[in-house]
Amino acid sequence: MTTFVTTITSMYTLQQPDPDYVVNALWQVTGVDGEYTANIGGNTTFNSADQEGPVTPYASLTEAIVIGWITESAITSAQACVQGQIDSMITPPVSPANTALPWSQA
Repeated sequence: MTTFVTTITSMYTLQQPDPDYVVNALWQVTGVDGEYTANIGGNTTFNSADQEGPVTPYASLTEAIVIGWITESAITSAQACVQGQIDSMITPPVSPANTALPWSQA
């Protein structure tokens, strides 16, 4: 069973419409299944026109608040990609072999 963790790795701000208004967050989903670990990064942009409710001052932001701004579908998609990486580690895909042509053997 894979355990997933989402973390914020960096944020970019503008000084409008409020000081240190977050316009972009870079994040990472990490999955761990026993000895296997994989991760993938994501990037979410924010627009002040989409802002609902009061702006939380930058100094009061927590990682949980910012993760809450990322759409569930983006995180779910990232988790699926990470799961695919882990599945490939557990059961590596079979690669075809380049086999000599039967009519060209001497």
